Amino acid sequence: MEFPKILLDKISYNLREKNESISIAESVTSGFVQMAFSQMPCAEQFFKGGITAYTIEEKVKHLNIDFDEAKATNCVSRNISEMMALNVASLFDSDWSIATTGYATPVKESDNQIFAYYCIAYRGTIIRSDKIELHPLTKAFDAQKYFMEYILGCLRCEVKRDHSKVTI
Repeated sequence: MEFPKILLDKISYNLREKNESISIAESVTSGFVQMAFSQMPCAEQFFKGGITAYTIEEKVKHLNIDFDEAKATNCVSRNISEMMALNVASLFDSDWSIATTGYATPVKESDNQIFAYYCIAYRGTIIRSDKIELHPLTKAFDAQKYFMEYILGCLRCEVKRDHSKVTI
């Protein structure tokens, strides 16, 4: 798989220039976002790590997601992605965080739709939180790749902004 090199270079440059770090919590993207970060120049200077958690039990255990809410939503909602982002930042003690959850294949629980919720947080504040929807005939790999590239594009826009005045 090829990654958008210019995009990765710009994210890497901005995080290094600001001396800021990032961590990632993934579900629907299955580690694609973490893999993209591993391809960035000097990733060890800003990428603290991440977790790919698929099941409700693992999201509850490792990302401190509320079990009742997770059970009620099959662990797929805007709020779940926001909690994943905030909690992975705390887990890795990072400035920035990204979280993804959703469905890369049409299943009964998703009303046979393909979509992802994602969240980008900075120092305990949610900067961006949204839903990405794709055509139900999109292949899983293509959906995951699209989600990853879309989210990295959003992150690039955010890391070049001055969020230093954001407080918890």
